Amino acid sequence: MRALRTTALCLLLGACRTAPVAAPSLRWEDWGPAAFERAATEHKLVLLDLHAVWCHWCHVMEETTYRDEHVTGLLGRHFVLVGVDQDARPDLSNRYEDYGWPATIVFAPDGRELAKLSGYIEPAELYARLAALVADPTPGPSARAATPAPAASASGLSPELCTRLAARADELYDERHAGFGFGHKYLDAPGCELLIDDALRGSARARERAQATLAATSALIDPVWGGIYQYSVGGDWHEPHFEKIMSFQADALRTYALGASAFGDARLRTAAEAVARYLEDFLSSPESAFYTSQDADLVPGEHSAGYFALDDRARRALGVPRVDTHVYARENGWAIRGLCALHDASGDERFLERARRAAEWILAARALEGGGFRHGERDTDGPYLGDSLALGQAFLALYESSAERVWLARALEASDFMAREFAAADPAGGYLSAARAASVPGLPPQAPQRDENAALARLENALFQYTGVAAHRERSERALRWLGSADVALRGSPALLLLCSRESAADPAHVTVVGAKDDPDARALYAAALALPLPYRRIEWLDAAEGALPRADVEYPELGRAAAFVCRAGRCSAPAFDAQQLIQRVLPPGR
Repeated sequence: MRALRTTALCLLLGACRTAPVAAPSLRWEDWGPAAFERAATEHKLVLLDLHAVWCHWCHVMEETTYRDEHVTGLLGRHFVLVGVDQDARPDLSNRYEDYGWPATIVFAPDGRELAKLSGYIEPAELYARLAALVADPTPGPSARAATPAPAASASGLSPELCTRLAARADELYDERHAGFGFGHKYLDAPGCELLIDDALRGSARARERAQATLAATSALIDPVWGGIYQYSVGGDWHEPHFEKIMSFQADALRTYALGASAFGDARLRTAAEAVARYLEDFLSSPESAFYTSQDADLVPGEHSAGYFALDDRARRALGVPRVDTHVYARENGWAIRGLCALHDASGDERFLERARRAAEWILAARALEGGGFRHGERDTDGPYLGDSLALGQAFLALYESSAERVWLARALEASDFMAREFAAADPAGGYLSAARAASVPGLPPQAPQRDENAALARLENALFQYTGVAAHRERSERALRWLGSADVALRGSPALLLLCSRESAADPAHVTVVGAKDDPDARALYAAALALPLPYRRIEWLDAAEGALPRADVEYPELGRAAAFVCRAGRCSAPAFDAQQLIQRVLPPGR
């Protein structure tokens, strides 16, 4: 989710570049107090280059601006240089996401921001901007003090605000080319999910838009290796930039799986399977965890359209673009959730098993005491909310897909950890992106992040539905109160908040299979339940040998054979004994 938002910004700004592999005359340091202490001692400023490993324009800036002799001379004389991969530091990524990648931030030695610069900057322009700051290190307009936090809404997402959000979502739809937005085209996962949800509620217009969008977006799926490219330029879907980022892979898995279930279209499932194949072939570690991304360029700074037009053999003869082999908990959580969605839509157990293996590795290698997760091997200023959030979502998806209660227990532990570590002191302040204050002095406190709070609200609402524990509803409402400020709600994806609002206001579709887990008929019913077009759902398996369900709010009869029940508003359907009967209980005639 975060990547969708920052990508949109990056695209709007026309820039997106990768890490500066330093020119010989430049000395790059890690982010931390030591860099600022050296700047104070040497009477220099601090320049932060916040980049993305996968991004084409980062390579361009590395190969041009950071190799220009005038720029490097000025930097060497007057700046302490800090280079950070934004995927490695979610706290910095969230703090400066409005500036795209690269983001170039200049600080005084005491940590005060002097300037925040967006995107690729040509050598002459960067030289002029930095020389002006050296001559007069006064904070410029881009570094104005942060405005006070917006007042939260006591009621969360009000009907009036949701009306404005719905109108904005409609305005953003591109009738000519499909999809949301009119400049650069990329997979807007919340937008697609909202269209699918509207289509399942009976909207013919939403159905047409959803199918058109999924068909158009499939042009970004690599026909040779699979996987989805980040975006296309030119206002249509046919001029892709070729980076493959985990957030987009995971969103494509889940979105195309939802579409396949909703519309019964095998082509959509095939698209999701192409993404899963790419993850297995290119972004899988030997230990079954997932890597982070693959570079857009074969040769740094050179656009790779000709390369990606080749077949597999010809590509490999030239080489393979670099894969970022860092293993982050957050990215693995995203991938696990996406694979679970594909398993549910396809019934293919390979995808569930692959998700399990990744989850088990993350539990062994990234877990923190108390149910949370660190981002990488070590977190300097962590833990970060995004990691525990993504794993909480992943564990709930594993519970739904497998009916193995251990995964629900893991999701609940992650929820408790987030409540302890990330809740803002103000009950209406949502959840903070990082648990601790930044180690660099002078920076403002870490703020809540919009899409993380929306995802947390949805997760906690789902956990309430599965457990009936009021604390989870209260946690969801805390996030919704912060999101309910118009200043927050209207500055990102309207679809995501509309989904939050819908789910918080209603009970999900509730399907329970009753029967032993070694009963083939019960297994078939559960697989059929998972494949139903129910984006917002509560699907459970009651096996008497395991005891009562976590939320035992329905009493089911003992029939002597496996059966499924569909419950709404405190009433349950007649038992369904096969997949066709279950479909009839859930879907109205003609669907």
